[in-house]
Amino acid sequence: MPHVTLYALEEELAGREPGLIAELTSAVVSVYGEWVRSSVDVRLIGVPAGRWARGGATVASAAPSITFGMREEVFARQDAARVVAQLVSAFTEAVTAVFGDDCRDEVLVELVGQPTSRSGLGGKVISADGTHD
Repeated sequence: MPHVTLYALEEELAGREPGLIAELTSAVVSVYGEWVRSSVDVRLIGVPAGRWARGGATVASAAPSITFGMREEVFARQDAARVVAQLVSAFTEAVTAVFGDDCRDEVLVELVGQPTSRSGLGGKVISADGTHD
């Protein structure tokens, strides 16, 4: 199950949730195909004013950042460089479609690989074939 988490200042996030959910889900689908749509898990995290800082000082404005969790094995595939580039581009496009192009150069996309053997669902470890041990 792909997990997309977007962090943005709460004030800038408020009211944009439906558009972001649609755009972020479509970004994953654009790379992996329509079959993944029902599995995409999107979390929107609003950071209150005064809790986002850069250089030791709080910021009044910040471009959203995205963390995308996926199986670590993706990074070992022969097409890994292409998949990574497509994901970074698709997520950046999704964010700028909702927040505007002015933030493009500041959008941070982090792709985080998680070994399947260190994930669980329903209280059970997920095995490499996707079943629950």
